[in-house]
Amino acid sequence: MLDLLIQNGLIFDGLGSPAIRRDIGIQNGRIVTLAPSLTTPAREVVDASGLWVTPGFIDIHTHYDLELEIAPGLSESVRHGVTSVVIGNCSLSVAIAQPQILADIFQRVETLSHRLIAKWLKKSVSWQTPAEYLQHLQQLPLGPNVAPMFGHSALRAHVMGLERSLTVQPTKFELKLMQRIARDAIDAGFIGISIDMFPWHRMSGEWQGCTIPSQHAKFKEYAMLADLCRRCDRVFQVTPNLQRLASFVDILRMGSGIGQKPLRLTVLSALDAVHDRKLWRIFSPLLFIWNRLLNGNVRFQTLTEPFTIYSDGSVTPLFEEFSTGAQLNGCQSREERQQLWASEIFRRQFRQEWLSKRRKSFHRRLDLMEVIHCPETNWQGLSFAEIARQNQQEPVDLFIHALQKYDTDLRWVATGANDRLKPRLAMMQHPHILPGFTDAGAHVRNLGYYDGALSLLKQAVATKFLSPEAAICRVTGEPARWFRLDTGVLKVGAQADIVLLDPNALNQPISPQVQISDPVLDGEPRMVKRGSDEIVQGVYINGIQVVCRGKVRDILGREKLGSVLSPFT
Repeated sequence: MLDLLIQNGLIFDGLGSPAIRRDIGIQNGRIVTLAPSLTTPAREVVDASGLWVTPGFIDIHTHYDLELEIAPGLSESVRHGVTSVVIGNCSLSVAIAQPQILADIFQRVETLSHRLIAKWLKKSVSWQTPAEYLQHLQQLPLGPNVAPMFGHSALRAHVMGLERSLTVQPTKFELKLMQRIARDAIDAGFIGISIDMFPWHRMSGEWQGCTIPSQHAKFKEYAMLADLCRRCDRVFQVTPNLQRLASFVDILRMGSGIGQKPLRLTVLSALDAVHDRKLWRIFSPLLFIWNRLLNGNVRFQTLTEPFTIYSDGSVTPLFEEFSTGAQLNGCQSREERQQLWASEIFRRQFRQEWLSKRRKSFHRRLDLMEVIHCPETNWQGLSFAEIARQNQQEPVDLFIHALQKYDTDLRWVATGANDRLKPRLAMMQHPHILPGFTDAGAHVRNLGYYDGALSLLKQAVATKFLSPEAAICRVTGEPARWFRLDTGVLKVGAQADIVLLDPNALNQPISPQVQISDPVLDGEPRMVKRGSDEIVQGVYINGIQVVCRGKVRDILGREKLGSVLSPFT
């Protein structure tokens, strides 16, 4: 007898094949039969008439490493059809090193709340090796499957100690020790290694404001880790330094496959930036050179919707790219920020840096930055430029005054990239750009892109830029193959990670981000998505239903459903 029989659904296999009407028989968490009109007895029968039956979606770029320890069900992603997540991105993982050091590395980079960090530290367990960490993960009541990357910042801090990892280069012995531990991690089952060159990722704690350990490495250290991934055919993930063009040359060198085995390299990120409207056009020719002429195996990542970030006064990741903004982000209280603003020298420097034409990632256009909430209620819904015009002030002076006076009582929003449909569709369609980069689990007050796969499907239905089977493949079987994960397809023998979708409900725009009080964060605010309840009729992980008609079941996070994914051979 089957455990579950899903009948009459339109099956998308995740490989891009044309959809076909089939029944799916599931037993012991696996698909055991896929055929028309199954009559085998089953403990539970689900009629999927009129529904699409797809593999569970894969989120290739999350920062759930800490949240997994507190709420391993990861319901914010699962409710949108995600059944597998990649963690350990941007050099950040908790696979090794002391918990407090890891907390100091994570907290500011991912703007995680002090409450979440304290909650994690209270529950954190010290494991001595990467293999022990994987064993620990396997014991958690995982909701989705988890595919861990091994983070370079954690590795560097563990081997060198935090202070030395931020101030000096490793000795030959330390470099060899890093290599050995990284190899042990690969052998234990990590899917790859992540490094970070992004200069606005900064420490909290004792080394407040210093850039994280991975950014202090030289090319030799990065290349050693890349070569390890190359030899073992594992993923190497890197975030470039946008202010140092030489970093792109270094990445290009590591990603070349001329005369050697190609490196499975993924780079953040391909975006249509508001501050540079021509930038997105470079990705296609660059990938052609890299993958065709230099024999590479490179995949950029892109967001499937406009990159909109919410900010609380001057507490925002958007300010990390210039020194006065970083100082404001480093303050622990409103009083500390007020002390900075009280200085005329500080205000003048902030103004100068804000108006600087120097290379930047955020546009800083006050006509594109809108007030969401403020004690000045008549400001709400207006841009800072509009408010300044009404008050006959220079926009930047009005902005500084508002930040100083209202602090985090002022909440504002800005879209920095991917706001134009045509470039966004072009990047999502490109065979060497993977839809992903949701940052799920990070920046919880600033953004919430947990439904990235559904956003892609909505746009495919609306514009037909991809067929439904191609769009589904882009967020299931395709990333699974490239990351070498045994998931993302519907076939006999596969784990029964399945999503039931109502295709009629996909005829709606991309869902807006909304703010909730999250029980996981003890009631602290979190940006989420809530537009998929009509679309997602069911989510099954390992053959167990965890979402029914958009509602998350209590079993999620209480019983072990997902598993730790290692690369298939």
